Amino acid sequence: MQQTTSLKTKNHSAFKLHYHMVFVIKYRHKVINIEIMDRMRDIFDSVLAKWDCSLVEFGAEEDHVHLLFEAHPSMNLARLAGNLKTVSARHIRKEFEAHLSSYFWKPYFWSRAYAVTTTGGASLGKVKEYVLSQEQPSA
Repeated sequence: MQQTTSLKTKNHSAFKLHYHMVFVIKYRHKVINIEIMDRMRDIFDSVLAKWDCSLVEFGAEEDHVHLLFEAHPSMNLARLAGNLKTVSARHIRKEFEAHLSSYFWKPYFWSRAYAVTTTGGASLGKVKEYVLSQEQPSA
């Protein structure tokens, strides 16, 4: 198991939580270019900061984005995902209206779905091994 020196603390808890989140463009349209990608990075960084989270890495392809971010345990993941999508879609649709008009005739941007996984420094097998190696209480 990793050392606890890199844990953050908040409200009587110690934690180190990283999430990998993926958002897909509605209908998988290939609308993301370098300008949109750079603007998205700024938007996601700003929204995550307001949620007391931090963007670790960001990447995009033409039809989807990947966010790797650090968060605290009391954060509502579903609400955060909705907020990230709503705020980014509003800004991107407004700022890149001419570019997007050939792809969407309604005010769409993101697909309704998203993917999220947790990430960590230790593999699931190592964590299981660590948990099972703890001393049993005496009778």
